[in-house]
Amino acid sequence: MVWKEALIWGPTPAKSDLLEWCRLRADFLADSSGVNAQQCFDDLLRQEASFARLTNHEEVVLWFEFDLFCQLNLIYLLGKLHEQDLAGTTLSLVCIDTFRGIDNFRGLGQLTAEQLVSLFPARQALTAKQTELAKLAWSACSSSDPREIELLLAQDTTPLPLLDAALRRHLRRFPSLQNGLGHVEQTVLECIARGVGRFPELFKEWSAAESGYGLGDAQLWDALTRLVQCGRPLLRIEGNNGLGFSGNYPDIGRVAFTLTETGRSILEGKGDLWELEPLEYWLGGVRLAVPGSGWRWDVEQQSLAG
Repeated sequence: MVWKEALIWGPTPAKSDLLEWCRLRADFLADSSGVNAQQCFDDLLRQEASFARLTNHEEVVLWFEFDLFCQLNLIYLLGKLHEQDLAGTTLSLVCIDTFRGIDNFRGLGQLTAEQLVSLFPARQALTAKQTELAKLAWSACSSSDPREIELLLAQDTTPLPLLDAALRRHLRRFPSLQNGLGHVEQTVLECIARGVGRFPELFKEWSAAESGYGLGDAQLWDALTRLVQCGRPLLRIEGNNGLGFSGNYPDIGRVAFTLTETGRSILEGKGDLWELEPLEYWLGGVRLAVPGSGWRWDVEQQSLAG
């Protein structure tokens, strides 16, 4: 079973009602990706129902990666496991951030079938401490107050050893005190400033440098086009008639981004994104909207500033 979600992307505020949660996510994914909202809603409900029936199986193995994309999906699911009676089901986890013989390991997709099989005997039994920590972590990530994540990170997170680094990456996504850009926007603009503007090459170079985020092409496209659609754009886009994402690379292979003068000024710290009427967006349970984002990331202190 593939868990078809991207909880790193869009609104994930705390919701107690499953139907309300699936409708929120389906509406966002449909609006952002061009998929059918009702079909997406039905698919999300179906996979939630499948996950709730794990007791039908003798053994369940969860395979997830170390990046933020996977870690957010993982804590969401493990938090749900914490609420279930799974005494009759063996649960285990495969989750690695290195693999012998592979430099710059970026994920399970790099591995051959034989290499994947070699991980199976080393799968680790899930513990109550892991599922409890996951539930607390998801609660913090879905809160409207991101300081709850900082409080969580001040506690012992070793039961999920890859969680600390992932959540620190998440916090760096908040607008910086320096210029209002989050780490993702800052680093992708730096790539464009170096002349890497065509989207396929830009996605490849940025992903290799920032593999700890695990963003897909649709999520990076969304971050870029938000900077095109500011009241005063930071980027120009060429080679695309519209701003909707297309996963068909022959269509977007000609698309290129270039910095505007405003974008270059912001990149150099001579202005602030939130003075330029950017579109609102969500980081977990936090809605960021004009006139100010409300939360900032202090790069020097490596902490949030309200």
